[in-house]
Amino acid sequence: MPRIAVVNIGQLATLAGPARPRVGAEMRELGLIANAAMLVEDGAVRAAGSYADLRAEMDARTRVIDAGGRLVTPGFVDAHTHLVFAGNRAAEFERRMGGATYQEIAAAGGGIQSTVALTRAATEEELVAQARKHRDWMLRGGTTTLEVKSGYGLNRVTELRMLRGIARLDAEGPARLIPTLLAAHTVPREMAGRRGEYLRWIAEELIPEVAALGLAKYCDAFCDDHAFTVEETREVLEAAKRHGMGLRIHAEQFRPGTGAALGAELGAATVDHLETVTEETLKLLKAAGTAPILLPASVFCLGREQYPPARRMIELELPVVLATDFNPGSSPAPSMPFTLSLACVQMRMLPAEALVAATVNAAWSLGLGDEIGTLEPGKAANFVIHEAEDYRELAYYVASPARPRVFLAGVEVAL
Repeated sequence: MPRIAVVNIGQLATLAGPARPRVGAEMRELGLIANAAMLVEDGAVRAAGSYADLRAEMDARTRVIDAGGRLVTPGFVDAHTHLVFAGNRAAEFERRMGGATYQEIAAAGGGIQSTVALTRAATEEELVAQARKHRDWMLRGGTTTLEVKSGYGLNRVTELRMLRGIARLDAEGPARLIPTLLAAHTVPREMAGRRGEYLRWIAEELIPEVAALGLAKYCDAFCDDHAFTVEETREVLEAAKRHGMGLRIHAEQFRPGTGAALGAELGAATVDHLETVTEETLKLLKAAGTAPILLPASVFCLGREQYPPARRMIELELPVVLATDFNPGSSPAPSMPFTLSLACVQMRMLPAEALVAATVNAAWSLGLGDEIGTLEPGKAANFVIHEAEDYRELAYYVASPARPRVFLAGVEVAL
């Protein structure tokens, strides 16, 4: 591949810094360079600095990309999505707007169960086609890497179908997809009276098979009142850990004491949601090195008012991560820029902190911090030329229809 030079960058947010997740005051340090340039070779960043310093390294063979005086950042890393599913839940959205709660809809047979029925009926080709459409929405917003969960199959055939679909989309590119097994999303209808049997099947049969096939890097479980108890979640995650999977947990979304402490105990990579988390549990996460993934779009879409205590997490020097939680029910919101806006307006995060949480910290939460998340020499040249001149505009312009230029490994994505 020819050397590429991205020039005329008005503001370059390299996010250069220590080779670890950023915490505390570090989350306000973006490694900003004005009047900048960036050199890319073989899909990786070779150098980033002022144009005056780098212009001598450009020659007639260098392909020049003019950023037009705009902002350049690393691509967003969305560390919590439910990208693969069939159909949608627009009818349930209308019911919620009419006053029904998420729990009431689930109790009436809707919610996750309705998506499970549609997903089981879909072919792999149909699932991949719909997921590709959703992935392209995310790409157009600047997301270049995303974690993707199963969990709308709840049986062997469909869970494996979903995971194979994720693998196909990852191989197809251009975005990178990190697969997570979430069979412990809820108990399927046909197993309603046999919870223990369903959990044993996940722990003793599905997890070993998925691990042997290499179809999931992580295993997740939904630990809350209408999902699984702490001890049920332990059974699943301990099995996953024995089979070499990393751990993630949906926890403390609706009630405190539902799984976050277990995540800390088991050394989970992340605990996600945390709307109702307590101070004591935050300190356990800090001691364990477990990252909190905050999903403000889910709070917004459910019409709830209690957002995670992001400011306190930052004060405690937890490596805060932001993600969309894109899914067909509680968070049909694929936009990372919108997530940044919510983080700032509703959780009082600063724009710089939100950008760090959506890039470098998210990358580390997926075990990819050495490869992506910053624009430093040796890292993948996954970057975005935004329709903005200042990083604060990413959160300031709420739900902007901007169309940034998106690059993966130095190649512009045509969308």
